[in-house]
Amino acid sequence: MTISTDAAATATLLGWTPEQASFRETAMRFAADVLAPSYKATEKGGFIPLSLRQRMGALGLIGVEFPEQYGGLGVDHVTSGVVLEAISEGDFNVGYIQLLGSLCGAIVARHASREIAARVLPRVVSGDSLIALALTEPQGGSDAASLVLKATRDGDDYILDGEKTSISMADQADLAVVFARTGTVAERAHGVSAFLVEMSAPGISRTRFSDLGQHAVGRGSIFFDKVRVPAANRLGTEGSGFVQVMQGFDFSRALIGLQCLAVARVSLAETWKYISERKAFGKPLADNQGVTFPLAEAETMVTAARLLCYRTLAAKDAGAPHTSEAAMCKWWAPKLAFEVVQTCLLMHGHAGWSVDLPFEQRLRDVFGLQIGDGTAQIMKLIIAREALKAARN
Repeated sequence: MTISTDAAATATLLGWTPEQASFRETAMRFAADVLAPSYKATEKGGFIPLSLRQRMGALGLIGVEFPEQYGGLGVDHVTSGVVLEAISEGDFNVGYIQLLGSLCGAIVARHASREIAARVLPRVVSGDSLIALALTEPQGGSDAASLVLKATRDGDDYILDGEKTSISMADQADLAVVFARTGTVAERAHGVSAFLVEMSAPGISRTRFSDLGQHAVGRGSIFFDKVRVPAANRLGTEGSGFVQVMQGFDFSRALIGLQCLAVARVSLAETWKYISERKAFGKPLADNQGVTFPLAEAETMVTAARLLCYRTLAAKDAGAPHTSEAAMCKWWAPKLAFEVVQTCLLMHGHAGWSVDLPFEQRLRDVFGLQIGDGTAQIMKLIIAREALKAARN
């Protein structure tokens, strides 16, 4: 596995600060030395080891944008993208540690009490705890506002009853940000509240699905059978949960774009090297335009998509609107990454088709994000809605 470590050139291209370039160098060393060599082994193990998470935490590579009072470094969202991209170049699945930590951690940091945030977030930053986002339900899917898992107030507690499904790290997470209906179904989004739930609470059971890829992350269902959650664990005001998660998605969708593109970029780097060395009919494969042109097209598209992702994160840091750009990152980058990895696999011929090379695993891993966290159809609806809103103003 080939990983570029030329952080200085990349920093110049993307306008990174010296601090951001330093973050990338640290993350890249960890990705190259620790993650990449064990990419296939981690998949076979079916989970991300606690020791690996703790090594990430010790290097300051989880939740870097969290406030310092909660164990983070208080850096900007572009830096969070820099770290996630570098980690994902070594192991796409380990990138989920930063992705879910950032998405869920932002909700906790913004909406939990200071006492709860101070207790929970340092555990996430250190790698000692995994935090999941429990939003999707069996009958809902893309229609997230239709959820029915019920949260009923009972004195100083809420009682949760229902099921969440297709939850990343469902069976590994220690904590989950759970979205439940505290109002009526007719209220849709306005009747949804968010809760921070310890996954060890009585009444919780979990299953794991057999999926095509992302085996080290895992996906499954979480069942809540009269689970008591302290009212103090409600995140924000009652009925505000749906808005909280939608705001977080504008951040995570740009991160997902970088996560997928990291895999494409590594695959391209390996393939350029391969065609330079591999000979056929007495000359390198790279002498054939039929070989180099598809890779040149892939380089162009990946570079453009990567710039879009960083532009989206920069807009978030600047407080500028970026909902449309985030949706563009989410539908385009996973699809593009899959197509690029497929092209690279084909360029390697029969060797590429073998499980001895990482292309088949990369294909399976990135494919899932054409579904998870919002389908391409939903993303295009968001882009169209924002464009029409602008046209009418």
